[in-house]
Amino acid sequence: MPAKEHPMQALSGYLPDGSFEKVVQYLHHYKVHLTITRQRKSVLGDYRHAGGWGRNHQISINGNLNKFEFLITLLHELAHLLTFELHKNKVEPHGKEWKSQFSRLLIDFVQQKIFPSDIEKALQRSIINPAATANGETDLLLVLRKYDPTKKEGYVFVIDVPEGAVFQTDNGKVFRKGEKRRKRYTCVEIKTGLQYSFSAISEVRLI
Repeated sequence: MPAKEHPMQALSGYLPDGSFEKVVQYLHHYKVHLTITRQRKSVLGDYRHAGGWGRNHQISINGNLNKFEFLITLLHELAHLLTFELHKNKVEPHGKEWKSQFSRLLIDFVQQKIFPSDIEKALQRSIINPAATANGETDLLLVLRKYDPTKKEGYVFVIDVPEGAVFQTDNGKVFRKGEKRRKRYTCVEIKTGLQYSFSAISEVRLI
């Protein structure tokens, strides 16, 4: 699916019930060019400010996300827009100003009862102290994965692999799971003995 700008009504197919009108209000008010893209491994969404005269704010969101993750990612990027409107480039990208805007947006949409109760509960930590990246929201992402429309057959999350068990990644490399260090797991590649750090929500095949 190539990147393309979507008409507003087409956007409703990517959003949870009850969120479309409120989202469109933000997009229209701030004259946002929203682009829905193919899957990107490094980011879920992106924001670029309006810049010069006559230019629009630009937000892109991965189109492969489930509806709840799509909305949360869009709110993450809208928080960047709102922060830029208030402070331009004078503050840190994920500093206290951005955290404040993202928290406010999350509270607003949670109060609309758009999210299922398990996602709503997982969002409470994000509301208190939002993480800069999705990988910093492990508990939330584990809940969100339950709502993916398609599941990868034969895959498990690294967090569900027993310590000491062996697993394989998509590139064919084989690892033994080690200890958790902060939010990531240290795993040893069987062939080389080299250590690698894995996110708890990395999807792998048990051997």
